[in-house]
Formats: sequence, C-alpha cells, structure tokens
Amino acid sequence: MTSSKDLRDLLKQKSVQIPKDRVLKKDDTAVDAKQKKRNDIVGSGGKGGNRQIEYQTIKGNLHERLIDEMNDAGVLVQPDDELKSFVLRFVESVLENEELPLNETERARLSDDLLEETLGSGPLATLMADPAVTDILVNRFDEIFVERFGILESTDIEFRDEEHLVRIINRMAARVGRRIDTSSPMVDARLPDGSRINATLPPITIDGPTLSIRRFGRKRLSQNDLIRLEMFSESMLEFIGICVQARHNMLISGGTGSGKSTLLGAVSQSISNRERIITIEDAAELLLNQRHVIRMETRTSNIEGQGQITQRELVVNALRMRPDRIILGEVRAGEALDMLQAMNTGHDGSLTTIHANSPRDAFARLETMVMMSGLELPSRAIREQMVSAINFIIHVRRYDDGVRRVERISEVVGMENQTPQMQDIFEFKQSGRSGNRIVGQHVATGIVPRIVDELISRGIAINKQGLFGRESR
Repeated sequence: MTSSKDLRDLLKQKSVQIPKDRVLKKDDTAVDAKQKKRNDIVGSGGKGGNRQIEYQTIKGNLHERLIDEMNDAGVLVQPDDELKSFVLRFVESVLENEELPLNETERARLSDDLLEETLGSGPLATLMADPAVTDILVNRFDEIFVERFGILESTDIEFRDEEHLVRIINRMAARVGRRIDTSSPMVDARLPDGSRINATLPPITIDGPTLSIRRFGRKRLSQNDLIRLEMFSESMLEFIGICVQARHNMLISGGTGSGKSTLLGAVSQSISNRERIITIEDAAELLLNQRHVIRMETRTSNIEGQGQITQRELVVNALRMRPDRIILGEVRAGEALDMLQAMNTGHDGSLTTIHANSPRDAFARLETMVMMSGLELPSRAIREQMVSAINFIIHVRRYDDGVRRVERISEVVGMENQTPQMQDIFEFKQSGRSGNRIVGQHVATGIVPRIVDELISRGIAINKQGLFGRESR
C-alpha cells in the first residue's frame, strides 16, 4: 500500500496537464469575484453599502437614458412642470416594462431621486437646502467642500464618477440657456433660485470637472440684520442713509466674498419708493423691495460667437431709460467710464461695487478700468472725473473670524496735484480676541464730512456730535 507521503512524492515527479479553459487568470479571478458579488446583491436583495452601490448604478444608468430621451424630445428647456411630468412617465414606464433588481422601497424613491437628479442638483441637494452654506466647491467628483459661517470644511458627499458630475453641470447650464462642452469648457450662470454657478471641464481643469456655487439667501438681509451681524453700527447706518437720500454717489469696495453685494442691497434699502431704479449685473443677485425697479443682466455669446451683450452696452442703454438711479452690480471693465459719466451728468445717487483691498486701491483699479474703455484719456482727466463723480467709498472686509465688517467709510475730498484725497469718517477698531472671535467696534474718527454743512443748508437734520463724535471746527 502506498502511503500518503509516497503519493505526494510521486505527484511531484509528474507533469499534470490542466485544460486551459479550466484555468482562471488573475484578472479573471477578480472579474469572477466581482460578478459573484453582483449576483449575490441582485439575488439576495443586498444589504448595506453593497445594496446602495447597486441602487446608485441602476439610478445612474436610468438617468443617462432619461437625459438622452429628454434631449431627443427637446424638453430640457421646458418649464419644471413639464419636465416633472416627463420624468414621472419615464419612471412609470421603466418600472412597468423592465425587470429591475429593486425592492419596493427603492422603487418608491426612484421617482424622487430621478426628479432631483434632473430638476435639481443631484447629490448637492442637501447642501443647497442648508441655509448656513454660502459656497459649494466641487474640486473633483469625490472631493466637495462647503463654506459655513466663513469657514471652509470638507464634506462626505460624492458624485458617482466624473460623468455623473458632468451630467449635473450640463443640466444646470441647460436650464438657464447656457452650454458647456469640450469646445466651450467654461460656463458662468445664475440659477433660478439666484445662486451663481461657475463650472469648468478638462482640459481647462487638469484633474477633472469642477463646479463652484455661490449661494444667496432667499431673503435679502436687511439693514437691521447686518447691524445684528456686526457689519456696521447704527451711527454708520444713519450716515449712509442720509447720504443715499441726499443722492450722493457711493462706491463699495472689498475683496472676493467680503459681502459687497449684500451691503449694496442693504444700502439700496434707503432709496425712496418714488424713484425709478435700474440695476445692471453680470448675474442678477440684487433683491430690491422698491416698487419701481428695472433689472438688466448681461448675456454671453452663443455657439457661433454672436449675441454677446456687455455691461457697458447696458449702462449706455440704461441712460436712455429715464433712470433716477443706476445701480451697477460690479464695475469690471470699460463700463467704468460710462458709469462715471452718468454720475457726473445728472444721475446722482448711483451705486456700484468694485474688487479692491482698500479705498485707495479702489481708486487705482477704477482708473485702470476707465483706460480699458479704449479711449486715450490722460491720467489727470480720469482722476478728476473720479473725484468729481464719487463722494464716498465704503470698504468692506471679511475678517479671519469669518465675520464681514465695514472696515472704513471714506469721503473723497478732492485732488492735490494729481493724487485723489480721502479722509476716513468711520472705521473698525479691533481691541482683541475672544477665542476665535475678533473683538472690536465701529467708531467715528472725529472728522466731520465736508458735505455736512451743505446737507444742513438743504434742511436735512444732522446731529454732528452724535454721529461724528464732535462738532466741526
């Protein structure tokens, strides 16, 4: 009898031939394991994360089919009610005619999820519904950050893959009449809820598609809200209100995300209901409560490169619309010259914002933008126009504790040689910190604006001591 040890030794000496079709390669093993896992999910109904992966895969495939059918039917640009009906009919047809490995709970939620994917923002829906979120930043399909209370933080929300992210971007762009693809890999647009989006596709962004959403509250922050949030003091608000009602021109300056548009809306609250206001913006963000408001918005060029309407064209056209005031959401280029001309030719009380790090930087940037108009004007002439047109600069800043505050209010008082002269009327004085919070207060510098005596002569009651801390000399 052959022992087990002798049998093993005998087998070592033999060459055993196994049919090739019975041998699993390394890759085949992995594929087989994945297929077995998939079969287990489908056959058993799946549990936990595996079941969720299966559901997301089915939903993603159905969403691709749905978008294709909507494109073929030409309904993507239709009102939401028609889109909703189309989605519901699609889901009803799929569930009735196709065998899908979905349980009753998943079948019930499929319509809602596809509606959100098609009409909404997909996985970003929960972030869009959070009133504390002011910015949503998608760096990659699996890397999403948000800003809450001025602080950036990562989230655990992800898109399924890059294609999923691109579909959501295309959906957002299509709903507002914009397009984005490899031939035009950037888009900047305003969503129906007022949020502003910017999206890019490769090769513009090397690591994949990106999406940035700047969200705005459904309700405009009032002047009292901003006092409560410590953006400015009651004395500053009183002074700003007097200047607005007296139709003095104001320039609001600040960095990106510092709260310029929010402050512009609050300042505009002091405008009388009896005035005709025309607002001009790249993407309409301002929410004004006055009765007589005309809102204008720029337009980008179409696929043929035609049809672009710039802010400068809108400013020129607004002058023909009998405005009492023109509010330019942000001055960016050559429209600066037309805005200064409007301020100097009877459209007093106009307002605009500009990106700058200080009031003096704001003047320098404004001069550069006037030069972008294409007219060869001497520097002195430009500065004289600016000094004549602009009465006050309100500079707002987002501090490192996340709070947006008016850093200073400066009066433009004239020219000395070729240098515009300004004096600070109010400023924010930092006195310390309490944990991560900056402690300080808005104070008057003690300087009384030059326009005060002129305002008093017009019958406007001004408490010099109460507002500015001392009587003028």
